[in-house]
Amino acid sequence: MLFAAVRTSPFPGSGLTNVDMAAASAMRGVSRIVTFEAASGCAAGFGAVAQNSWQAQLAVTACKAEWTQPPDGPADTGPLLAGMRIMLEGETGGFVFHERGDGAAVLERSAHVERADYSAPWLAHATMEPMNCTAQWIPASGGAPDRLKLWVPTQVPTFALSTAAKVSGLGKDQIDLVITELGGGFGRRLETDYLVPAIAIARAMQPAPVQVQWSREEDMTHDFYRPAAVCRLQASLGEGGRPTGWVTRSISDAITPQFLGRNFPLMSTGSGAMPDRTQAEGLWDQAYEIPNRRCTHVTLKTPVPIGNWRSVGHSHMAFFGESFLDELAHSVNADPFEYRRALLAEHPRHRAVLELAAQKAGWGSAPPAGRARGIALHDSFGTIVAQVAEVSVDGPRVHVHRVVCAIDCGTVINPGIVAQQVEGSVIFALSACLFGQITYRNGRVEQKNFPDYEMVRLRDAPAIETHIVPSDAPPMGVGEPAVPPLAPAVGNAVFTLTGKRLRDLPFRLG
Repeated sequence: MLFAAVRTSPFPGSGLTNVDMAAASAMRGVSRIVTFEAASGCAAGFGAVAQNSWQAQLAVTACKAEWTQPPDGPADTGPLLAGMRIMLEGETGGFVFHERGDGAAVLERSAHVERADYSAPWLAHATMEPMNCTAQWIPASGGAPDRLKLWVPTQVPTFALSTAAKVSGLGKDQIDLVITELGGGFGRRLETDYLVPAIAIARAMQPAPVQVQWSREEDMTHDFYRPAAVCRLQASLGEGGRPTGWVTRSISDAITPQFLGRNFPLMSTGSGAMPDRTQAEGLWDQAYEIPNRRCTHVTLKTPVPIGNWRSVGHSHMAFFGESFLDELAHSVNADPFEYRRALLAEHPRHRAVLELAAQKAGWGSAPPAGRARGIALHDSFGTIVAQVAEVSVDGPRVHVHRVVCAIDCGTVINPGIVAQQVEGSVIFALSACLFGQITYRNGRVEQKNFPDYEMVRLRDAPAIETHIVPSDAPPMGVGEPAVPPLAPAVGNAVFTLTGKRLRDLPFRLG
């Protein structure tokens, strides 16, 4: 088996104009430098093939490449986010995902209106195992046609087979797909871009199998990121401090047109004019009993490549909605748990989850000295999750000591797997909540490895408790629903402790 390392264009939408291979080709153990064209979301680039993976990495680094500039100019995070915030000021345009009653009129008549703006950044998947694929091109022999064998960690075998056929030019019946363990998916391996260089290199090196391993830097800077989003939330409060109107306006790019364009070009919506529910899910589809509601989302197309990230739109919309609901409770001096509970009178399943989380966390009792608790509830993928986070603050850093999670995911087949998924979701969400942020400068992603895209480490990991609500409802999702409530639970606890409301992710104090 041979080994290959790759480099693709650092600018979204640009191509390769030239690559100087002289120094790399002369290196010990290097077999060949192979270029490949852009396809299926993978940018144009080149790979160095060698006798081992370290030689391949040294060789690909030694190559000197020239790239074209992207057609829309280099992206820069500052102007992109500023453009989103400007669009929040508009009162028309966008798609109304949900409307009940007349929220805008109720707000205009109300004597008590609360308003807040929230934001969330682009996020990488940061899987522990970078993108990789092992490919073997087996030439025709004895009347049998060429065959392609792929060992690939994929969440979507059907998509992977289609991409392999399109890129290779072979029929699907000529391709053998061996699906390995993922090494982390979280939506990143719903994409098939990493098959493209592997197939091109295997064709050039046939019949030897070639393991194509992306570096951490290549992986981090060529992700399909969770979209950045901003949101303005407004609510009118009536008798007893209950919300009588709820109006939201959010701005982000749309995942589905990009995803379809990469994987199913004939199905792509192109301009993104069709509504994409992943943009606003989690903000308009919750159980709280508010009589007048309006949820509008405006699509702002950006040059940043985006994709599905664990819990998709729920991941940031829950932060917006549950944090703002906490603001409403505090504005009328109400207990955040009791405030939510009162809005769930006709939703016993949601109320039971909320009550169990509060009970198991000791809500209402004094937390350890220097700590505070925050609570959040969210419904996604058919599963209801409530979390209570117990936090402390040390200068600019937030420390999460304990997360108590109650979950109703319908009939539970394996409680151990439910607990594992909750624990993984909490750590995944906490890394994003405290540290996660992808930024562009002059068209390039600034974060390249874990030193500048920090993750929760063992010393920072909270104690996590999972409490399952008995249910005879059909089994529902468990891999994603414990992600959305974590950030608002932590942010709500920080407010209780410090009086500072954190409205932007990742959290920063001072």
